[in-house]
Amino acid sequence: MSIGHLPNAPLLAAGPISRAFKRYGCHSCQSAAVTLWQLPYGRNTNPANEVCVLEERRGTCSTKHALLKRLLDEQDVDGVELRTGIYEMTEANTPGVGAALAQHGLESIPEAHCYLAFEGGRLDVTRVVPFGVEPITRFLAEEAITPEQTTAYKRDFHRRFLAGRIAAGAYPGHTLDSLWAIREQCIGALAE
Repeated sequence: MSIGHLPNAPLLAAGPISRAFKRYGCHSCQSAAVTLWQLPYGRNTNPANEVCVLEERRGTCSTKHALLKRLLDEQDVDGVELRTGIYEMTEANTPGVGAALAQHGLESIPEAHCYLAFEGGRLDVTRVVPFGVEPITRFLAEEAITPEQTTAYKRDFHRRFLAGRIAAGAYPGHTLDSLWAIREQCIGALAE
């Protein structure tokens, strides 16, 4: 789904999120989404700060989509759901992680990803999918969450999923902590 599906009407000064976007120069839900899409990927120093993405001029799938969901709620846009899902992260669908995976003898690792569900499709303002890069089309598990659940809850959801895969016999020789360390190495490579 494209950003063009979002309302292009002027932002109403309905709350603090709308005002923050207007200060940033955004005047519609579409322009806010484009701004978030254009900001680089990077972890925020204080993800509990609702507007950290705008202040730090970077964000993750969690912080960018939580911020956009808050804006859409303030603008009374119905039918938008913030979701987290687990997909098999590979070099083909997440360029930059291949070397870290190969270093540990892995071709993929389950990764949690946030996005918005809207009008029967997925809206993702963090992934730029250039020619030759596989889009994420399949999630192994997914659920609706609130913006407040994009930190500890999302991490726990992800870790429970990994623990279940380990218990089922996947990733022999790896523990939850060792897989999490590999995942962190992959995420670090994306921010470079």
